[in-house]
Amino acid sequence: MGLAIAYELAKNGRSVEILSRRRSEAAGFVAAGMLAPHSEGLKGNLLKLGQLSLNRIPKWVQKIEEDSGIKCGLKKCGIVVPFVSEDDRNAYPTASFGHQLNRQELLCEVPGIAPQWKTGLLFNQDGQIDNRRRLMRALEKACVDLGVHFQEGVEVLDVLHDEKEFKGVNIRNAKGKVEMLLGNEAVLCSGAWSNKIFKAIPIFPVKGQMLSLQGPREALKRIVFGPGTYIVPREDGLIVIGATSEQDAGFQEGLTPSGQQQLHKGIEALIPAANQWPQMERWWGFRPCTPDEGPLLGSSILKGLWLATGHHRNGVLLAAITAELLAKCICQKTLSNDEQSLLTDFNWNRFGFQSKLLTY
Repeated sequence: MGLAIAYELAKNGRSVEILSRRRSEAAGFVAAGMLAPHSEGLKGNLLKLGQLSLNRIPKWVQKIEEDSGIKCGLKKCGIVVPFVSEDDRNAYPTASFGHQLNRQELLCEVPGIAPQWKTGLLFNQDGQIDNRRRLMRALEKACVDLGVHFQEGVEVLDVLHDEKEFKGVNIRNAKGKVEMLLGNEAVLCSGAWSNKIFKAIPIFPVKGQMLSLQGPREALKRIVFGPGTYIVPREDGLIVIGATSEQDAGFQEGLTPSGQQQLHKGIEALIPAANQWPQMERWWGFRPCTPDEGPLLGSSILKGLWLATGHHRNGVLLAAITAELLAKCICQKTLSNDEQSLLTDFNWNRFGFQSKLLTY
């Protein structure tokens, strides 16, 4: 999210500095890269936000590829959501956007899918991007080439402000020294750690563990999005498996036997043969979540402090629309009625406890 916004602001001629504690913590380096507002079964305004971003992604990625010289692995591969019954399929929130599959059609789309899955929905409009190996690298290079300045190994300790206005941040620099960085405008896009910097916002971590397999080339042409487990095939045969959803883990780092067992059980439930494919890598990360699982976008209680956090499972999907909206706000460009409505829907004050926001 930070790279996407920095890139958009730099394209608009703004001077941008990124403060990063540890780049490997960023959710962009651990997510599976699904572009799946329909397959995820999103609802209401979150579905609308996801659809708008999905429509923007091809041109957004094209710009990044042109500026960086790095292909991002964008692929409109379609996503299959399997169901055990037609009733379950028809009750899915986004069923009207998908193509219905019977058992035989499901087997054609996902060879080797387990026998309990009798029907499915194919969302041809959904897809993926190779965020871990390509998109993040491309964004970093494009930002550097546009003059964005990076400070890596810098921990933002807290926000400086008067009663209603952002004044800067206290940081601990890479040498361990605490110092002030003064400024009148910033974007808080620190993912699951955002609440540690600015306690006024309700962000908490949801840990996810993942792994990858090396499957036979062309073993799968579609992403399979099952209950609790998804299987994402890359073009080179690497297959990403995710993800646990550990709400009580806090910021506990590392893999756990129970989490890894859950992933293998998920593979067994969807495509049993895949559990025999060579295992490649295992990793974990932290999703930034809000009480209603929607992001925090736009202005905050402090003038000059903008919010772009809380994207939960959909950070890669929502990066394009988030960057566009934040850049328009910061650069004081005209917003359409729909864009203004979305910023209102995902504003910080929707949770109703603004009277206590600065008592920390």
